[in-house]
Amino acid sequence: MTDVAMPLPLPADRPDSGLEFPFREKEFRFIAELMHETTGIKLNPSKMNMVYARLVRRLRELQLPSFAAYCRLLREPEGEEEMSQLINALTTNLTRFFREPHHFDHIRQVVVPALMARVNRSRRLRIWSAGCSSGEEPYSIAMVLAEQMRELDRWDARILATDLDSTMLATGSAGLYPFSALADIGPARLARHFAKSGNHLLVNDQLRQLISFKQLNLVNPWPMKGPFDAIFCRNVMIYFDQPTKAGLIARFTELLAPGGWLYVGHSESLLEPGSGLVSAGRTVYRKAT
Repeated sequence: MTDVAMPLPLPADRPDSGLEFPFREKEFRFIAELMHETTGIKLNPSKMNMVYARLVRRLRELQLPSFAAYCRLLREPEGEEEMSQLINALTTNLTRFFREPHHFDHIRQVVVPALMARVNRSRRLRIWSAGCSSGEEPYSIAMVLAEQMRELDRWDARILATDLDSTMLATGSAGLYPFSALADIGPARLARHFAKSGNHLLVNDQLRQLISFKQLNLVNPWPMKGPFDAIFCRNVMIYFDQPTKAGLIARFTELLAPGGWLYVGHSESLLEPGSGLVSAGRTVYRKAT
């Protein structure tokens, strides 16, 4: 989650008391319902402080006097342009290179050997990073592929990286990260996959050419047809209600190739009757062949 300075708790009797901008429960409900309708993300009442803290900057930039005025803007036709700013502010972006490392061990130890074994049938490889944030996840996947598949350049290999947040996608597409973001990556890996660019490190062309960054709202229709050999959707579905989550699982399963893998976050579990998936490791699921 993006770190923000949280305001004092909102008093129950006067939700706007002591705050820079009046913010009442009815405005929170409107914003929460709009986010749920638009993105599938569920904001319960305990998130009221978080919503205030993340949207205060927008009210200042727009020179609006209150959250009531902000909600009126969102209702108007010109509010469509503001929706992307609202989504960017309220979506959570917590990521790092090789986060939940057991998933990347699974790619190296299980997925790559399985792909190599089918070399006489197909050299097509498709992986989807759904909820890719600022790009650390798809670049981590690409590093494992480049290190484990010596003839990767002879494969029709692509990684699709999608997210709601256009700001995060711009960071991922640029492939430029501060040294601190790569502190846990060993020197050999850094030397192979990155080049110094001022006070940052730039991902090399081989990895960047593997990845396509696209904006996508997961609750809307998907333009891609698949099939995907693996799909990463980690720590995303925890923000959805159960019907939305069940629908996403069904759609992911449909897009997976037979025997394909689905990776989810450490607090997510998908084993439900009729899902079409079986457990294949810690927070790893596989579609029946």
